[in-house]
Amino acid sequence: MTVPSLVSQEIVVAGIDAHQDTHHVAVLTHTGTLLRHQQFPATGPGYIALLDWVAAFGLIDRIGVESTGSYAAGLTRFLTAQGIDVREVNMPHTHTKARRGKSDAIDAEAAARKTLAGDATAVPKMTTGLIESIRYLTLARQSAVEARSSALVQLQALLITAPNSVRERITASSGAGKAVQCLRLRADVGRLDEPTHAAKLVLRTLAVRIRGFDEEIATLDTHLAGMVQDAAPTLLNRVGISTGHAAQLLITAGENIDRLHSEAAFARLCGVAPIPVSSGKSHRMRLHRGGDRQANRALHMIAVCRLRYDPRTRAYMQRRQSEGLSKKDVLRCLKRFIAREVYNDLKTDLGVP
Repeated sequence: MTVPSLVSQEIVVAGIDAHQDTHHVAVLTHTGTLLRHQQFPATGPGYIALLDWVAAFGLIDRIGVESTGSYAAGLTRFLTAQGIDVREVNMPHTHTKARRGKSDAIDAEAAARKTLAGDATAVPKMTTGLIESIRYLTLARQSAVEARSSALVQLQALLITAPNSVRERITASSGAGKAVQCLRLRADVGRLDEPTHAAKLVLRTLAVRIRGFDEEIATLDTHLAGMVQDAAPTLLNRVGISTGHAAQLLITAGENIDRLHSEAAFARLCGVAPIPVSSGKSHRMRLHRGGDRQANRALHMIAVCRLRYDPRTRAYMQRRQSEGLSKKDVLRCLKRFIAREVYNDLKTDLGVP
């Protein structure tokens, strides 16, 4: 698709309030005058009509888009492919809604004004490469792990109250072992009105479900291992960084990691940027509590793993504790260091100078 010839050379900025089925667009001049707003369907032809409509008002400087990672993901990919400068806009603040009200037109205009004022500076993630595929598989794996855990909890809870003749046959100590033994149970479906046979049927059903999740997780792990190795070989060579950790950190950074201007920005995105909390005679720091909590968890688990297996990390912990820092403060420092290391490795792996 080619942007049509402009009827005017006036510079314009647009804002988009995105929803599942429709996108509402507002167009401003470079001086902040609202030109018009319009709604378009969230479809391929709708994206083309939206861009043609905005381009008819003048030369497009930037377009601010809400929900670039969800409702507007398809639109963001389309606009980026057309060479449009797209900026990610946060949802309107509660105070703005209280003052001005809430409607698609109001939200779209607010997105445009944030973009025009320079408040919306974040560049959306690229979602057209290998890392987006890794995100899909990671999402499916996390869902399977959670469902497997839920089924294991149900199986073990049912065993507590099952009839003695059933419960005493399951002798394994672990949940996974109990699930394997439950696979051997056979119920008489003609006697399900008896709790013994009903318990056998349900326990075997849960065990079959758990086995299915085990197979699903193993298949996804195999695919993810190859994909993450291709995407981040340098990162995977670091101590304590598994395929799962590397996958999550790749997802957090995105394909276009150059949108993050420094390793400090990546640390803040992961929630490990130090924040001063000094008061009076107390002088200390804490970690930023925002950011991607899954990335924060990955960094925490890497730090814990290194404290167990890496002699240098253990020596660092002992040295900093001898200087008066608590274990929690040393972990904060370790997570910040690991974030710096991860950022530089990802830049190397993703070919960013």
